[in-house]
Amino acid sequence: MISDKAKFSIGEIVKHKHFDFRGVIYDVDFEFNNSEEWYQSIPKDVRPRKDQPFYHLLAESNEVTYEAYVSEQNLIIDRSGKPIKHPLVDEIFSGKRGSNYFKISN
Repeated sequence: MISDKAKFSIGEIVKHKHFDFRGVIYDVDFEFNNSEEWYQSIPKDVRPRKDQPFYHLLAESNEVTYEAYVSEQNLIIDRSGKPIKHPLVDEIFSGKRGSNYFKISN
């Protein structure tokens, strides 16, 4: 069942449940919206369902930054309080209040 509700919001800092990276959400797809090739490249035993929100993240792991596409079931809130060091943060967000980033429009 496809939902139009997402557990996380744009600007929230999250981390992956199984892999060592964290990031800030900059967009949400309410259902899977990537290539089938990308989906099939995920090992079957950890492949997420398609009928859930997927999040676009400005991600970081150690000193490496990248963009990630992650299912809702594999994310949790990051409570470290540390900022995201991704170089695109300042292009997408206006600033940070508390633990969330924000855009001028929100």
